[in-house]
Amino acid sequence: MDFKQARLVVLALVVASIGLLIPGLYAPVLSIRGVLTPEGVASIAPTLIDKGLNADTVNSLKSMLNPAVVGLVQATGGDLRKMIIDKLTPQVTAALQKGVADVEVYEQTRSILGSVQRLYEVGSPVPATLILLFSVIVPFGKAGLVSWAMFLRDPERRRRTLKFVEAIAKWSMADVFVVALFIAYLAAQASQTPPGSSTPALVSFSAHFGPGFYWFAAYCIFSLATQQYSARLVARADRSV
Repeated sequence: MDFKQARLVVLALVVASIGLLIPGLYAPVLSIRGVLTPEGVASIAPTLIDKGLNADTVNSLKSMLNPAVVGLVQATGGDLRKMIIDKLTPQVTAALQKGVADVEVYEQTRSILGSVQRLYEVGSPVPATLILLFSVIVPFGKAGLVSWAMFLRDPERRRRTLKFVEAIAKWSMADVFVVALFIAYLAAQASQTPPGSSTPALVSFSAHFGPGFYWFAAYCIFSLATQQYSARLVARADRSV
């Protein structure tokens, strides 16, 4: 294979890599959904009723109760508020447990670029810059340098350029590492009950990968394979020349 044929093959591989990378950056990478749990609601309902039943609410409920019952409680020195809480808590708790199974309280779907933008918005520039650098700038920089090297007429300059691409490619493995950390961080938020806690979680989280994760993973694998193949292909073409 002469150099012109090798150049066409390498450029085709670069275009294919970019074709995998772009949807990997824009498509959703991870989705997280949180719904209320009946067990969590049951554990917190008594506290909510106790905190929410103030004096004004008690006075409003007093007008709805049987006057004879209210008079008896007050005459005997009983606590009307406690009586109302004792009566309401089991019924309210049971009603809430039946109706919260599909109540969604959190839903988040992010792409890699969307996550970078969000991290900048919430004041986390360091992780945002790392993800941007290793997931966007380095891959496009590698593709640009390889394409430029294919049009260099001086074999020595082409060899040095490809050597430089090979050097930064070792660092570009960090793109997989950064994205893995990002996914692990979000997945950690999808915990159920905290370890060592007997209190059930109020919100149950579930997480699943989106198509962007698979596009980006395919790019990483394809890019590593084609980089080695392209370097050998160009080296053989240069030797034949």
